[in-house]
Amino acid sequence: MRSVTINRKVARPTPPGGQAPVVQKVRLRYAKRGPVRFTSHRDFARALERALRRANIPVAFSQGFTPHPKISYASAAPTGVASEAEYVELGLQAPMDPAELATALDAALSPGLDVVEAVTVTTTDSLAERLVASRWRIELPGVEPAELARAVAAFEAAEEVAVARLTKQGRRQVDVRGAVVAITTGSASVPSGVDDVPCAIIECVVRQVTPSVRPDDILSGLQAVAGLTPPVPARATRLAQGPLTAQGEIADPLAADRRGMTAERVG
Repeated sequence: MRSVTINRKVARPTPPGGQAPVVQKVRLRYAKRGPVRFTSHRDFARALERALRRANIPVAFSQGFTPHPKISYASAAPTGVASEAEYVELGLQAPMDPAELATALDAALSPGLDVVEAVTVTTTDSLAERLVASRWRIELPGVEPAELARAVAAFEAAEEVAVARLTKQGRRQVDVRGAVVAITTGSASVPSGVDDVPCAIIECVVRQVTPSVRPDDILSGLQAVAGLTPPVPARATRLAQGPLTAQGEIADPLAADRRGMTAERVG
């Protein structure tokens, strides 16, 4: 007897639907402090999603076969860098008081990942549009302040300072000088166990360009123009990021939303 093969259509799984819509957007400012600065952005994203679940934050999800939480990241600090001004936006499927959200999420995050502030989004522009520039503090233990001042003077005098950067498109030359709006130097004392060692400090305002100019690129630029080579790794901290004023200062990127929240309460 001849065997007969019967072709049956296998029903595809129905994609999950009915996800609750976003009814509120909240923008968070958080800090990366201490050893947490060595975590990558991907590690932070996983830690944030776990903390949101532990804190019972009603995050909305996308539609489709593999729903993802409605989380938008903007201009994350590079691995190994501390920050006092990182930002993320959450889409919520149920309204929540921003202050309560910040408290609950901060308690659920690991030490060193600290939620500084949360505000309800009251404007239509994206968070990324506001993060135009960053202010960095770079500490250089073992570098004499006078030596750093000479290197920075040479850097400022240069019309262009190109450094090599490995990007997704391959190795590229990046003009570090063009991205630096302002750069100043200072000094601090660093306890060494026996006596204090010199520690020169850079503070600079840097535009968010593509590819981004990071603290290590600035140090590479100082080495290129003045041969500055710190004896130990530098310590970099992002102090602020946001809109760039005409005076070259960094404005608060959450100020417009904060004003909108005040207006809603008054109304």
